[in-house]
Amino acid sequence: MPKRLQAQRQRQERIAVLAEYLPSLLFLIVATGIGVALMLVGRFLGPRRPDLKKLSPYECGFEAFEDARMKFDVRYYLIAIQFIVFDLEIIFIVPWTQVFMELGARSLVTMGLFVGMLFLGFIYVWKKGALEWE
Repeated sequence: MPKRLQAQRQRQERIAVLAEYLPSLLFLIVATGIGVALMLVGRFLGPRRPDLKKLSPYECGFEAFEDARMKFDVRYYLIAIQFIVFDLEIIFIVPWTQVFMELGARSLVTMGLFVGMLFLGFIYVWKKGALEWE
């Protein structure tokens, strides 16, 4: 195949690959446009001079009882981090279950190691008492 035809074919293949990203790019542009348009509409149609009553904090018709900036126990954050870790594990496992038969034994071993390491981390957190609630 002459180099000229080969270069033209490679260019067409690159354009075809880039064309696959066009719907995502279009979605991003439309979503950004809608977001900006809604912010501008709110800016132009919103109240010009809000009074102090409208700017004050509101809790079910009562004045705020205490300051909202209080310390949280670290356990809340540990539980949240564990949730995120195991949620990400599910994100990896679900697609893998759809194709693991085609990937072979190596993927099974790799996923087993991945889940095993997460399980060891879970046992470590459990043994340290991070899941105990007093």
